[in-house]
Order: sequence, then C-alpha cells, then structure tokens
Amino acid sequence: VDRIAGTGVRLVDTRKTTPGWRPLEKYAVRMGGGYNHRFGLYDGVLIKENHIEAAGGITEAVTRIRTVSHHLLNIEVEVTNLEQVKEAIENKVDTIMLDNMASDKITEAVSLINGRALVEVSGGVNLDNILELAKTGADIISVGALTHSARAVDISMLIT
Repeated sequence: VDRIAGTGVRLVDTRKTTPGWRPLEKYAVRMGGGYNHRFGLYDGVLIKENHIEAAGGITEAVTRIRTVSHHLLNIEVEVTNLEQVKEAIENKVDTIMLDNMASDKITEAVSLINGRALVEVSGGVNLDNILELAKTGADIISVGALTHSARAVDISMLIT
C-alpha cells in the first residue's frame, strides 16, 4: 500500500486465503490499508481463461452469464492480450483484468479501455514492480500473496 501511495490505485487481495481464515486474512488486508476483492464466488462473476476456453470465447462466456445473472452482478473478464481486451470492451463488461501483462501492454490496454471498464492488473506483482504497474493508469492491482503467502508469527502463551 505504501509503495503505491498517491497513485490513486487500489491494492486488493484475492480469494486465495488459508482455509478457515478468510475473514481474518481479509480483515488484515483492510487494516493494512488494502481493499478486498471478492469475498466469495457469490460477490461477482469472474470469467477466467478456463471459462473462456470452455465457452468458446469471451463473447459467448459473457452472453451465457448475462442470461442467468441478475442485473446487479458485476462481470469481470480476465484477459492476456489486446485482442481479448477489445472483445471484453465490445461486450461491455464491468471490469477487465489484465493478467500477467508487461507494463507497456497494460498502458496500451488502459488507453484502449478508455474508462469504459475498471482496469485490474494481476499476476507477477511484487514489491519491485508494483509502483511501475500503478503508474500505467490501472484502477486496481490484485495480489494473492497478501493473504496466501503471509508469514506466520509464532505466538504462544505459557502458563507457569
């Protein structure tokens, strides 16, 4: 959070949490200045690469989801290249997740999206590159390591 302060970008966690610890880990992210992505699958639709492949493309995946979802449910699509960005824009999704893209491609994608959807950056984010990624114009950076890779602290109580 400190590394991207002043950029206007939100740092968010993911659903990748320790089994049984999700409420606590997500609370810790908020207390550290970050934000929560989805708490569960019910919080929004995230169409990932396997969904796109199984449906036969972004357009078909989004079309199918819209036929069974209520009007308040946000739809996010994970993309890996600029052609998929264009298809996501054409389908008027709410959020476009740029997965494992280089910062120059992210900047290009942000320009293509031009405010028509929220832009989330994910994959390969670390302390060394997060500021560079934040400067691309993205709205959100998601980092699974906020919860699934947090170091455990040895806390014990001895009664004598």
